[in-house]
Amino acid sequence: MSTLHPSGQELSLAPRAVSDEDEVLDEGTNGTGPLNRPKRQIPEPPLLNGHGPAKVIALCNQKGGVGKTTSTINLGAALTEFGRRVLIVDFDPQGALSVGLGMPAHMLDKTIYNVMIERSITVADAIIRTGVDNMDLLPSNIDLSAAEVQLVAEVGREHTLLRVLRPVVDVYDYILIDCQPSLGLLTVNALTAADGVLIPLECEYFSMRGVALLTDTIEKVRERLNPKLEITGILATMYDPRTVHSREVMARVVERFGDVVFDAVINRTVRFPETTVAGAPITVWAPRSAGAKAYRLLAREVIAREVAVREVTAR
Repeated sequence: MSTLHPSGQELSLAPRAVSDEDEVLDEGTNGTGPLNRPKRQIPEPPLLNGHGPAKVIALCNQKGGVGKTTSTINLGAALTEFGRRVLIVDFDPQGALSVGLGMPAHMLDKTIYNVMIERSITVADAIIRTGVDNMDLLPSNIDLSAAEVQLVAEVGREHTLLRVLRPVVDVYDYILIDCQPSLGLLTVNALTAADGVLIPLECEYFSMRGVALLTDTIEKVRERLNPKLEITGILATMYDPRTVHSREVMARVVERFGDVVFDAVINRTVRFPETTVAGAPITVWAPRSAGAKAYRLLAREVIAREVAVREVTAR
């Protein structure tokens, strides 16, 4: 995209090529990281003999602008670097996830809306390959906003997304659902279909207050619709180590939620807006950046927690 300066010189909005220099992750006080607690030993992800069944994770927070879409794209891309096959699901009528991967969402004929409403269209018909190997996309656009109204009269309306995803669960290792910023019927569908919830939490006071309402909704869904639903973890996003407010919120989050908070912390950086324009994950656009390293650490933590849960279940 470009425009003209009054002088007649063309100005481009496309991001410039990034530096190939390594960026250092924030080590915090005494090398403990921004969470100011001893860093946990995260094992290397085990190799896989095959793919599936998928762990379904909903990235959810009713507050907008906390990094749900950014985290869905970049966590998905980071998981593929560890040999995992990933499907990312755009479950927001704004279609930001699709746009963030360079897909013209408004021009797509088959989206998750069509799969949910039209029985003749299967999920395989709507899935698109992305520019990242082993990462596919189930896209969305503004049509999805009509689904919430159309599903109200349906029997078992909360299980619609679960029905949609069931045919591809054995194809992938992870299915990541990017939820809309609300706690309406679409989000309840995502929680009903999920095994776990990953909560991106902006390091800002009002974002922290909203987590209580979200955890209450998760508890209700667990009791009434999906007994296996658990909180996979809380991801601190948009952390600015230069501000006292960010550090205070981080301390409160760790105090309140303890080990549920991931060691990975996503700092504020210009890299993420650049990746949106570029239509690529940060692990591809700026692979040696601090943001890319943070999402790789998050991917390792997500895999480690899944392995730990499976070991406990197997006993």
